Amino acid sequence: MSLSAILTEAYNFFRNHVSQLAALTLPLLLIQVVIQLWLGQEMLQADLENPVFGPIHGAAMMALLVTFSILIAALTLYLQLRSEGHDLKPLAIIKASFPFVPPLLLAGVFSGLAILAPVMLFAAFGPFWIIGLVVSFYLFSRLAYVNFMVVVERLTPLQAIKTSFVFSGPLVLKTIAVISLYIPLSLVGGAVAGLAKAGGLPVQLIIEVGVAFLGLFVNVALYRLYMVARTTDKTE
Repeated sequence: MSLSAILTEAYNFFRNHVSQLAALTLPLLLIQVVIQLWLGQEMLQADLENPVFGPIHGAAMMALLVTFSILIAALTLYLQLRSEGHDLKPLAIIKASFPFVPPLLLAGVFSGLAILAPVMLFAAFGPFWIIGLVVSFYLFSRLAYVNFMVVVERLTPLQAIKTSFVFSGPLVLKTIAVISLYIPLSLVGGAVAGLAKAGGLPVQLIIEVGVAFLGLFVNVALYRLYMVARTTDKTE
């Protein structure tokens, strides 16, 4: 299936199920954005010469990771259930997603370290950091299916990482095209969020949650690409 067809199907799914997706994800996105804004404010107020990272900041970071893992698990589970013809209430899906949080956290840590390693390594060589950025983006595309491997295929974190890397090989160009959608979304979202600061915290919060919600389209498109490739593999 062509990339345009996959994106069209993902768009139609997102549009047709936007109310259900909103009911499922907006509460989690709200918590996530509140924590992010608080941490960002704390960083702005920190003493650059002597920054202090206390237990409350560590707890906030952990809460952010857990909330994000629940969000991804719930969204993936919802996409799986809808593709199988099931229809569950948002609270039931969130409850069913809790067992996937620990493996998703571990998979996220391992894959995150693998993705960041090239940037950190090449950053030591001055202008060559751009090479590390390209390598990291490539690794990001190869590990973009880890969440699906954990939630849909019930693999362990390390198995999910290995399987995603192998699975994404034939799909790497399409995967890069899909995840590249994050770039314009981030640029537009950042510009709008910057303007929203003038309206105060409530307006900024609403805008950032809305932008984050629109960003979930990339996950929907990736899942559609994953399902098409999986179906093709099984047919062959």
